[in-house]
Amino acid sequence: MTSSSSTPAPHAASPALLLARGLFHLAAIVIVTVWGFLAWPLPFPGIFTGLGLFVLAVLLWALFLSPKPVLRVDRFAQALFELCLIAAAVAALLALGVFWMWPAAFGVAAAAVGFIVSSRRA
Repeated sequence: MTSSSSTPAPHAASPALLLARGLFHLAAIVIVTVWGFLAWPLPFPGIFTGLGLFVLAVLLWALFLSPKPVLRVDRFAQALFELCLIAAAVAALLALGVFWMWPAAFGVAAAAVGFIVSSRRA
């Protein structure tokens, strides 16, 4: 007789959750870029800071968080990089003067969606 395995197969993340996670990542990149442009005077340091933060955020996303990442790391390191991106977006929103409830809601929702997607992917 063959014995069946009692460990269930992990559920694949639904396309809606993957879309929500992607939209949170896109929003975080846009928020950090806008903050980079508006935090300093625009002619000289503002443009370089905005473009530099945009390149850094997209590079971080492409290396570790994209659907087909360039560097494969374990899920804990991936969660760390995702939390760093979310924290940067929350800090940028607070620095832009947005009422604290909206950045907190954005951070909690983005972290929750990221956790659900990563736990279903493992």
